[in-house]
Amino acid sequence: MTDRYQQFTQTPPGRILASRLGLPRPVTLRRWHPGDAVLSGPVALGAAPGGRLLKPAAKVLAGLDADARVLAHGPAQTAADAGGLSTTVWDPAGDETTRLGAIIFDASGIDSIAGLHEAYAFTHPVIRRLGTNGRLIILGTTPTETATVGERAAQRSLEGFVRSASKELSSGSTGQLVYVAPGGEGELESTLRFLLSGKSAYVSGQVVRIGPPPPRKGARRAAKPIDWEHPLAGHVALVTGASRGIGEAIAHTLARDGAHVVCLDVPAQGEALAAVANAVGGSTLALDITDPGAPAAIAEHLRERHGGVDVVVHNAGVTRDKTLGRMSPEQWDLVLAINLAAPERITEALVQADVLKPGARVVGVSSMSGIAGNRGQVNYATSKAGLIGLVDALAPKLAERQTTINAVAPGFIETQMTSAMPTATREAGRRMNSLAQGGLPVDVAETIAWFASPASAGITGNTVRVCGQSLLGA
Repeated sequence: MTDRYQQFTQTPPGRILASRLGLPRPVTLRRWHPGDAVLSGPVALGAAPGGRLLKPAAKVLAGLDADARVLAHGPAQTAADAGGLSTTVWDPAGDETTRLGAIIFDASGIDSIAGLHEAYAFTHPVIRRLGTNGRLIILGTTPTETATVGERAAQRSLEGFVRSASKELSSGSTGQLVYVAPGGEGELESTLRFLLSGKSAYVSGQVVRIGPPPPRKGARRAAKPIDWEHPLAGHVALVTGASRGIGEAIAHTLARDGAHVVCLDVPAQGEALAAVANAVGGSTLALDITDPGAPAAIAEHLRERHGGVDVVVHNAGVTRDKTLGRMSPEQWDLVLAINLAAPERITEALVQADVLKPGARVVGVSSMSGIAGNRGQVNYATSKAGLIGLVDALAPKLAERQTTINAVAPGFIETQMTSAMPTATREAGRRMNSLAQGGLPVDVAETIAWFASPASAGITGNTVRVCGQSLLGA
């Protein structure tokens, strides 16, 4: 759907008017297209003394042929050299023209409150040099994996640092915090490639937690994909609610990454479902996921037709909005049955039938409503909060099967549903985030594809908001 306000503010009169009135001026976000470079410009690197994450990050950047800059000879340059990345010493005060594509700071060495000054000292001179659609990434240690009270407090403080700094960025730039537990250093590449690229255009102010990959039993762990543009080649993905909207975008994105997509939706959506499956070179499965026999039927279909499944995306969902006092039992039951009970039952059936292949990925589509709540959506918010709880509960259990489970929580996404909103409500939804615009279905799909990658073995139990850093509940 066209955002006419955004279009207007990109014209000369619109820019002037928005500036004078102090109105938001949303820029066109850099979204990824096949063949695009991951980075949009030079990368400024920094590290606190004792940091352990810049070296593995430097290895990733070296593979991207990054133009890396350090502010002085010191820990950052030493770590970059150890990671095989060439750097140049850069003085931002003496260079008024260079705009950075990204800023990466390794804060994992900060083990005291006083040490937090290192994060300020590095970012202070470079933060305003971040270019349009730039990226700020802070690397830290998972607070629960720290050794002392001071270190835990300092590492937890980074969340406030990143969330606030991200809200100060402009021109489509975003900021994220990546916590890496000891043993997870080798799992950075998938996350860095996602967060640095246009694939993360509508993700900002988020905290990602990476741990060591679960050990594979009886076999060596699968190697990272060599072709990063087709990481799902040879994989089978199931997407529920695939006939339109976000589900359709997920199907297209996973197919682009190489997967055979099994598109599932209710029989009434059969024609639209077939169109999506044909467009992505996938197949269809028409059934109602609330039927008592649906989970077993899905498991049997995946076993018989595809020998199992590598990626499962619980996307199907409905709304039946009413205030709590006016909500009928049928409206409550239907929303909970589709949005929460069905994902639980389907996942359990796939596990029990041993249909999930080794290294499988399960992703649930939650919502910002499940985090912040929303008037008139008690049933919907309950179901979406419950989906996050399902991820929390299943993550350690599925890890025993070398399987990850994560969730995305979309905010205001431009869909047929949001286009039907009253104008004032729609405009408020679009502007009440740090990027001052609505997201697109592809933004949700790209985040799911990152979770689905074979290279994301260390990422489980996460809920990442695809909301442009909503100003409410995020």
